[in-house]
Amino acid sequence: MKNRKSFAIHTLGCKLNFSESSDISRQLIEKGFVLSEQPDYLLINTCAVTGTAEKKARNLVAKLHRQHPNAEIIIFGCYSALSPDIIAQWQGVKAVLGSADKMNIIPYMTEEALPQAPHFFSSYSSHDRTRSFLKIQDGCDYHCTYCTVATARGESRSDNIDHVLQNIETIHRENIKEIIITGVNLGDFGRKNGSSFLQLLEAIEKQDLIERIRISSIEPNLLTPEIIALAAQSKRVMPHFHIPLQSGSDRILGLMKRRYNRQLFASKIEEIKKYMPEACVAVDIIAGFPGETNEDFQNTYDFLNSLPISYLHVFTYSKRPGTPAAAMSEQVSPPLKKERTTQLLNLSTLKKEQFYHDHYGEERPVLIESDIKNGWLFGFSDNYIKVKVPFNASLINTITPVQITQDTIEPE
Repeated sequence: MKNRKSFAIHTLGCKLNFSESSDISRQLIEKGFVLSEQPDYLLINTCAVTGTAEKKARNLVAKLHRQHPNAEIIIFGCYSALSPDIIAQWQGVKAVLGSADKMNIIPYMTEEALPQAPHFFSSYSSHDRTRSFLKIQDGCDYHCTYCTVATARGESRSDNIDHVLQNIETIHRENIKEIIITGVNLGDFGRKNGSSFLQLLEAIEKQDLIERIRISSIEPNLLTPEIIALAAQSKRVMPHFHIPLQSGSDRILGLMKRRYNRQLFASKIEEIKKYMPEACVAVDIIAGFPGETNEDFQNTYDFLNSLPISYLHVFTYSKRPGTPAAAMSEQVSPPLKKERTTQLLNLSTLKKEQFYHDHYGEERPVLIESDIKNGWLFGFSDNYIKVKVPFNASLINTITPVQITQDTIEPE
């Protein structure tokens, strides 16, 4: 093993990346490495969803190299999978590993033989005392015209149900109360190994260990009535859904090569609210996709405004080299994209305020976290309302009933 034994890890992008970074950290510590503010190795897990994400990676590497000129910098993740030659030229970078071979980081640092690369790299986060992000699926077979994730992370692949349950047992032993199930295309879980996401949820219910389960982003065409029905009846699966729409114009959805239309999307929201009127529903939306006319945007805005959703994740369209959308004519101008983004963000604020207001006076179970600010503790209700309670150390990592009022809601 190399003599250099300290490391630091920096993560950009999604919760999936944080889950993977946490797993790599755990394995390095098991190998005898230590986390340090003066590291021998700097590990950077990159994102490539937007041009901004790439710029953040470049700036972070430059900053860290200035601060730690003698450290070996190892880059991995989505951006390194897409642009390894560019990254290799950055000062201080000694190794560039893509998404598929990220677990080769450990053999590189220990000078051990490279293992047979697993088809699926399982991971979960454990840095938070109350919640863990558990990765069960990776990659995507959809190839939407604006997205680089399918290229960066490869084809869709999944863990198996038995191993997921083993990970949940481990997480439960760490006294973590909530698991957020994550993946690139979560609803595709098990398609290639004879199981399904519904079967996984049923197995977790039967396992009867973890107190709270949240489903992270799931494609509307893969959110089945059976999954919604299970969530409605479950005491473990939280009434909280994150569903990508991307556009409220069927024409733009076609250009994006999305696998649903407005009608299907609206039917999913209707079904959720029918059985879980208290449910929080977050929606992803892209502003300024190539060819998006004023009419298309207005259709999107009006469609979102008409739906009983809770808030939006708004993304300004960012041209990704090599994607079909980047070569499309009629690119929307930056000022117009910014204007549309602002309108959607304002709509999101209105939706969230209405969602909170609808629950005033209700008492909801809240998982209290360890964050302390100005004498307050914070946590999220079952339906993902962020609340605050006066500091009381005995409440940390407990599920406590809290009345939802204007005074207990924490503005975000």
